[in-house]
Amino acid sequence: MCDKRLCSCRQKSAASNVDPEILRKLEEGYKLLKNSDSPSLLKKYLTRDVFDKLKKRKTSYGSTLLHVIQSGVENLDSGIGIYAPDPEAYTVFAELFDPIIEDYHGGFGPDDIHPLPDWGKPADMGNLDPSGNYVISTRVRTGRSLAGYPFNPSMSETHYYEIENKVTDAFGKLEDDLKGQYYPLVGMEKDVQKKLIDDHFLFKEGDRFLQSAEACKYWPTGRGIYLNQSKTFLVWCNEEDHLRIISMQEGGDLGEVYARLVRAVTALERNLKFSRNERIGYLNFCPTNLGSAVRASVHVKLPKLSANLGRFEEIAGMYNLQVHRNRNTPELCVRLNMLPVLRT
Repeated sequence: MCDKRLCSCRQKSAASNVDPEILRKLEEGYKLLKNSDSPSLLKKYLTRDVFDKLKKRKTSYGSTLLHVIQSGVENLDSGIGIYAPDPEAYTVFAELFDPIIEDYHGGFGPDDIHPLPDWGKPADMGNLDPSGNYVISTRVRTGRSLAGYPFNPSMSETHYYEIENKVTDAFGKLEDDLKGQYYPLVGMEKDVQKKLIDDHFLFKEGDRFLQSAEACKYWPTGRGIYLNQSKTFLVWCNEEDHLRIISMQEGGDLGEVYARLVRAVTALERNLKFSRNERIGYLNFCPTNLGSAVRASVHVKLPKLSANLGRFEEIAGMYNLQVHRNRNTPELCVRLNMLPVLRT
């Protein structure tokens, strides 16, 4: 169930040699961060004491503290500011990750343990909007990483190819309404790529936070999208995480959307081993996507609430929701995201 390499890597890392140039960059980055007005959790929790404890540590994959913080240092407007370059980072650099995880996930402390996977009863969720007056579409997604591999900053070109080969083999074994086609970015026709992006199915390169975190190396090697025939189920390969698994459809039938996601993840797990830690659950690149790593969202028409977006965001925050306004539609629409939360 868990990634056993996490158990003793912190002790081994203490004696690791970190390149002097990396140490120089770390010192420069730390000073820049501390002299800024960054709102990030990185600035809040990277004290001088924590920095000095971690700056010479290295995981067995070769990841350093610079890999962890470089995006937050280069993008001072970050909300979180850190990424995990490999599964071991959550343990090796625990003095930084633990308080950020506890803060973001609302009270999940270093001694808490995420429960074992339990998908519940999807049918109980039902339809959020049977009348069809408010919900335009519903989406539920989760992230998964393959066990035995680092994450983007520490991946080699070979890693990208290996992961793509393994997941495409697993895609070929999906059945019924999950059956579909994998479209690799390498060699993809421009018109096909544009169509998939315009239809909001395909990811694209260019996110500055991911760029700074070295999450776009060897682009587009090893990357692609899997789509079922009805385009209600898709998987991104090697974008931010090894796998971003998404179930979506028009309307508000959350039960149907969630049930499809559960079937898909369960089917993929028969042929792929995912990286999971016994304490914090499924491991992914960003510490906001831990535990079950499930997020749910609805695209809704709420013109009166949306008219005062600041107040709407304040209300949504009380219920652990994020508001994203869709500026590409003539109607005043927003997307409400239910954030993943680590709970005991």
